[in-house]
Amino acid sequence: MPNPKLFEPITIGGKQLMNRIVIAPMCQYSATDGMMNDWHLIHLGGLALSGAGILTIEATAVTPEGRITYGDVGLYDDATEAAMGRVLKGIRAWSDMPVAIQLGHAGRKASTEKPWLGGQQIAPDAPGGWQTFAPSAVPMRADENPPVALDTAGLARIREGFADAARRAVRLGIDAIQIHAAHGYLLHEFLSPLSNRRTDEYGGSLENRMRFPLEVFDAITAAVPAGYPVTARVSGTDWVPGGWTIEDTVAFARALEARGAAAIHISSGGIDPGAAIPVGPGYQVPLARAVKQAVTMPVIAVGLITAPEQAEEIIATGDADLIAIARTALYDPRWPWHAAAALGAHAKAAPQYLFSAPRAAPRLFQGA
Repeated sequence: MPNPKLFEPITIGGKQLMNRIVIAPMCQYSATDGMMNDWHLIHLGGLALSGAGILTIEATAVTPEGRITYGDVGLYDDATEAAMGRVLKGIRAWSDMPVAIQLGHAGRKASTEKPWLGGQQIAPDAPGGWQTFAPSAVPMRADENPPVALDTAGLARIREGFADAARRAVRLGIDAIQIHAAHGYLLHEFLSPLSNRRTDEYGGSLENRMRFPLEVFDAITAAVPAGYPVTARVSGTDWVPGGWTIEDTVAFARALEARGAAAIHISSGGIDPGAAIPVGPGYQVPLARAVKQAVTMPVIAVGLITAPEQAEEIIATGDADLIAIARTALYDPRWPWHAAAALGAHAKAAPQYLFSAPRAAPRLFQGA
């Protein structure tokens, strides 16, 4: 394929990426008291050698109670910053791939068991559990301990948590920040009328429901250097009648762009465990397309994008500017190599792979 669009460079907030492939954030539930360890070095280090355009660190909590599980990564004190710094030092010794971080707060979906141990909510008074917080005292499931509705002081504490984590990310030399406003976590909980039942200035109308997520965005941009790339990940729809819609997402995307967002990543769902999600190849691409038609900032599509030709079509037709892979990258950590070979492009490989074992060069993966 002549000049595949998937392997054209692109600039995000002044940061140039060598291609349009994003390694999406993937929670590992393997930290200790919010601190990264050797698992993260191995996991992220391998993905940093994949040939993708940028690597995103998993959802990183901005406060301890903002973790999804007791095994989640945090960036909220000197210990968590030092642990992440150690991992980043190991990655950067061998890879020059840009690294972004997803900053978030789990809201009412916090205080849960690790997925492979069942994933159920842990009660506040049980080991590994704590009291959750949300826009309103509405639990995710009827049998769960309800969250505490955030008051003015709580909102201020979380805003400052995002700003402090952003300052720590900049100090660590991380190249970009993604705000997690998707998948039913705190900022999405403010956006969706299914979880936001507030009657103050943070609830009710779309403008009010967008207020706190936009305040968080403003707090982060005020905490980082001018021009530093700040992006957002959003759920394009709740897939539930009466919930957050793609029209709402377009309005939110325009508000973020007006504030200087460098890009927006369109996913979906997460607010309601009973949502009927039509999962299939590229099922979220139409959501990205709708946002792409409404904004000028780069748009990232994600969701069962597994074939190089599929990814190329998404970029070439203008449905999105970049594609993100997650499970695909776990299954095939050299997916960008295979995509380059299939499309007749070039993907970067470490010299250890190119010269110590020349048969591993990406150009030789044609038809693999």
